[in-house]
Amino acid sequence: MEDYNKIIESLSVSFIKAKNINILNPVSVRNNYDVENTILYVNKGQLKYGEYQDVVEEGDILFVPGGKMIAITYGSGKADSLTKDDFLNNKERYFQPSDRLNSTENESYCYVSFEAKVFDSVNFFASLDIPAFVIKQESSLGLLIKEVVLETFSNLPGKERLIKIQTERLVVELIRYIITKGLFVEQFATNSTYFKDPRLIDIFTFIKEHLGEDLSNKILANVANVSEDYVGQYFKMLTGINPQDYIEYQRMEMAVNLLGTTKKSIREIGKEVGYKDTAYFCRRFKMMFGIPAGKMRRRESLINV
Repeated sequence: MEDYNKIIESLSVSFIKAKNINILNPVSVRNNYDVENTILYVNKGQLKYGEYQDVVEEGDILFVPGGKMIAITYGSGKADSLTKDDFLNNKERYFQPSDRLNSTENESYCYVSFEAKVFDSVNFFASLDIPAFVIKQESSLGLLIKEVVLETFSNLPGKERLIKIQTERLVVELIRYIITKGLFVEQFATNSTYFKDPRLIDIFTFIKEHLGEDLSNKILANVANVSEDYVGQYFKMLTGINPQDYIEYQRMEMAVNLLGTTKKSIREIGKEVGYKDTAYFCRRFKMMFGIPAGKMRRRESLINV
């Protein structure tokens, strides 16, 4: 249990967005992908998710870890099947944001999206490599989600502070749920082990601080003081992924952030996150997110409409 406490204490949690969504018409989106974590509460009706379209019923919660591509169907009945790109071009037909919970005849859900990083470097839930999963009728977590959403509607003093506190509590309660239910035991055990390795933490920190620079295995080997031939094996042994895949994920996450918070050109953003070739950056971006970088700038994410 002490290892879990250390992980939780090392987490930096950032609130991204929260909304309540009325579902106007059922829609199935085949290739949803977001870098942030999203936790959804079904107010009314149902959602379906994954390859087998498992049902998320009224009062249930769906947790989607950042970095996971997943199919989600919103609403019951016959649903239009769309790519994420097509959905974003027609989202007003399917979704209507609302500032009132449980006050409509429409099926609806609310959500909170957030980042949770260990040592302000590693995306915790992405590093666990766990799938999306359902939390059945957990009223305390559902209440927390709704509290965060309701606070976003407020104009009272201290709004941002309360949202921060509530989001941090939501993340802690989510981790507690996973632990007490015995979910993903092996992944948690691996995490608690490799976060103790100072050389790995040095690599994570170096990558974060030098995303726009050369991050070859040769460079990483110097940081960890191991051989170039061994560093890839060492990183994958501890994290389950090879370092170059991890670096690309971090670069794309930073690119999404820059697209949403700056007016820099696609070319400038590509260079800033380490891609000298703009065309290659755009290809990799679309391959990862399913939509072009320019459209990502104009969109609110599929879940985060």
